[in-house]
Formats: sequence, C-alpha cells, structure tokens
Amino acid sequence: MTYAELIHTRTIAELERQYPVVRDFFLNLNLELLPVHLPLPEALAYANAERLAEFGCTPGEVLAQLEEFMDSVLANPSFLQEIGSLTILGGRDKSGEPEDAQLTIRKGEIISIVGPTGSGKSRLLGDIECIAQGDTPTGRRILINGDAVDDDFRFSMEGKLVAQLSQNMNFVVDLSVAEFLEMHAQSRLCEDTESVIRRCFACANELAGEKFTMNTKVTQLSGGQSRALMIADTAYMSASPIVLIDEIENAGIDRREAVRLLAGQDKMVLMSTHDPVLALSAGKRIVIRNGGIAGILEASAEERESLAVIQALDSRMLEVRHRLRRGERIGPDAVRGGE
Repeated sequence: MTYAELIHTRTIAELERQYPVVRDFFLNLNLELLPVHLPLPEALAYANAERLAEFGCTPGEVLAQLEEFMDSVLANPSFLQEIGSLTILGGRDKSGEPEDAQLTIRKGEIISIVGPTGSGKSRLLGDIECIAQGDTPTGRRILINGDAVDDDFRFSMEGKLVAQLSQNMNFVVDLSVAEFLEMHAQSRLCEDTESVIRRCFACANELAGEKFTMNTKVTQLSGGQSRALMIADTAYMSASPIVLIDEIENAGIDRREAVRLLAGQDKMVLMSTHDPVLALSAGKRIVIRNGGIAGILEASAEERESLAVIQALDSRMLEVRHRLRRGERIGPDAVRGGE
C-alpha cells in the first residue's frame, strides 16, 4: 500500500501509531487538534482555515505534503539491509603518488585502520562517510554493492547509510536518557519500542565504566557514558549498515565488546585505532602513511596467536585501572597478575 493510500484510508490515530514521526508533521502545521478517529482527508474539514492559510496551505496541499514527508523521512529500511558490501578504490597520497589499493568489506566484517597521528586515518573515514566518487582531496572512490553511485543516491542516503562514532560526543539537548532513547526509537520506527529501549539502556550500562540511570540527563553523561549510549543506539536502533569509529580506545568503555556488538548486528565496521588489541582483532587492517593507503594486511596465524598474549596483558592492565578507581593500593602482585 502506498503512502497516499495509507493517508486516505487510515485514521490519523492509526497513522501516528504506525509512524510516530507523523506527529511532528501535524505539530509543525499546528494541526495537532484534528479529530484523530478520522482519515486525514475527512479530518481536514475540521481544520481552522485561517491557520492553514498562515502556512499557505489548502487541504489538498496538506495531503500532498504529508505524502512527500512520509516518502522522504520514512526511508525503507529493507533497502539498507540489501546493501551487503562496500569497496574502497585507491586514490592518491599527500604527495600525489597513486594508492595501489582495493578492498571490499562485507556485512559482519571488522576492519581496523592504523597509522601515526596525522597520517590520514580520519580522512579515509571521511571519504567513506560521504561515499566519495573521486571528488575529495584523496581522489578515492567508494562503491556500494560493487557499483559506483550518483549524487542523487549519495544525498538521499545522507545520514542513513553510514553511522559515525567520533572521538568527542557531546549532547546539547536537555533530555533524560529515557526520553532520548524514546525519541530515537520512534523516529527510526523501531518495532516494540519499549523492548528496544530497555536493551539499549542495559547494553550502554554494560559498556560504560560508570553506571547511569534512565533519569540521568544526557548532558550530564561523561564522555565514556555518552559513547556507550550511542554505540548501543547504533547497534539496536540504527538501520545504517556501515559503522565508522574514530579511536574508540579513548572512550573509557569496554571497547572490545563494543566492536563485537556492532559487528554482531550484521554491520560493516571500520575503526581508526592505535590500540594493538583492536587492530589485531580485526580480520584485516588498512595501513595509512603520508595520507595514503600504504598497505592492506590480513591477520596472520602468528598475529592471532600473539593476540591471546596481548589480550591477557590488556586484561591485567584493565584490572589495575579498576583497582585504582576503587581506591585500592597496587603492588607487584597486581602487575604479575596475582591478588
């Protein structure tokens, strides 16, 4: 059934129940007092003509605008689920030398991006975020499902194809955690909203070092808590199949579990990192040097064997951090892994 058919046959209450974001449309036109037990064409007979005139609308134009609104805002999530691969085609480095690189990433894969500070890791993430078509300083091209995309696709997918988690995440809205999650769940048309909100909240508290409550204002969250909340939000609510992460090791969260969570939701995860545990946990890693892709390395058997030792050392250091936070004293036994 098309949106036009839904608008003409469903009551306003049914529309709002199925598509909560439609309420925003009525609020923006000051039409929140329409009789909700009627379909919109009939309910508009009760609309204040002067109020509609203020917005330069006739009843027919309201119907057309709502159809256009639903068509643009309610992008079909099933289309995003059909996006199964992303391919990076090399461009050039800062010196203009060509990148001899091509990498295809599929759902559920984790790719790390490594290199010195300032080498160009964030630039690669930026190229992926905008689905570059040779029109960025690097000249790289990004293919979706093996195909180049046109500008209409790029702009229509803005904010839907890629979810990015940056190093610094600060909230400016004065909402509680519960209100923030409810707003996102409704705008993304999540089924069983209450269940999704509970899962996101529980997941965020597992990832964060310090617990918070549903009533905590998002502006009061620490950097780690904010990042944990957005990772859980991305994993359970976002339909975006591509997730870009910039230096998750600085977030003060359980970073290994966060990356596993995102990949487990059938997403393509690319992360810029200086963390050896995260870098070696990925199936492949992209090496960046002088602004260009200097190599693409697949994790070797020796590296996977070494990873177990590095993870044990990392877990020991994590325990030392926890003990310091609890106000405990640290002796030689803690460093050696003793009590």
